[in-house]
Amino acid sequence: MRKLSFKKKLCIFAGLSLSLLGGLMSSQLAVAATPVKMIVPYPAGGNADNLARLFADALGKELGRPVVVENKGGASGAIGAQAVARAKPDGNTLMLAPTGVVTITPFLRKVNYDPVHDFEPIAKLTASIGLVAARKDFPGSTLQDLVRYEKENPGKLTYGSAGLGTLTHLQALLLANQLGVKALHVPYKGSGEAMNDVLAGRIDFQYDSVVLPAVMDGRLKALAVVDRMNIPALKDVKTIAEQGVQLKTSNWYGLFAPKGTPPELVQVYANASRKVIASPQMVEHLFQFAQVPSYEDHLQFKDSSAKDVALYKQIIADNHITIK
Repeated sequence: MRKLSFKKKLCIFAGLSLSLLGGLMSSQLAVAATPVKMIVPYPAGGNADNLARLFADALGKELGRPVVVENKGGASGAIGAQAVARAKPDGNTLMLAPTGVVTITPFLRKVNYDPVHDFEPIAKLTASIGLVAARKDFPGSTLQDLVRYEKENPGKLTYGSAGLGTLTHLQALLLANQLGVKALHVPYKGSGEAMNDVLAGRIDFQYDSVVLPAVMDGRLKALAVVDRMNIPALKDVKTIAEQGVQLKTSNWYGLFAPKGTPPELVQVYANASRKVIASPQMVEHLFQFAQVPSYEDHLQFKDSSAKDVALYKQIIADNHITIK
């Protein structure tokens, strides 16, 4: 058998190496072209869906890989959350969800997921611009005026929420408890419906971020903001804490993956999320949804979301809230 010269051996080796390298690159390109599925546990058209589509588009550009939103609504977010909890932890499935899906729904409904042990928190993305807003003709402009009104009109103070057991219900309930007032809860099928009745003067107040546009254009009266934020229209409105009330509740949107998703992929998504959420264009768009950037990395969000789960579980138990 004729021996090959060193030169020919080198050429063959180089050819094999290029072939292997080409195959590897093709494989990487194929993975990069595979869309990431971002599940939103609510129907299309709502704030959660709109925010997710905005974020997914920007995240896809940052990753160099398409991110496709898939709506799985129903059961207060439980159907979509369960789908994510059961998904293969390969980095191809994510969930963008608001606070209630992991902190409230599991304690009011029978669900097939554990809010702490079945998800990998990737990053906290935003915080809601929380507001306590009253009907325009409400006699007062502070939380103490709310207290005075209730004392002068026992049994008549009312507040609206997005529904029984929703975050907007629990936050308003806690506020009323802290203020020492008795207020009748009027549940609606969404925050928008509740706000319409505050605008019409049929109920007195609402604790919700959805009221921001109506407050800014003068159709509703702001009694308090949750946190001090750089919003000129709210610069003269005192925070809840500045008015002597301490509430530990929080309202955010966060990014999750199924438990067991490789740490290196979690870090990739967390880093990309940090860049996306801080961009000036994103900040401007977020304001339209009454949101501001509030980034927390994987470890920070893992800790804070677990604390929120424990907090809301206790609130629901203490107030004996159930959904039939």
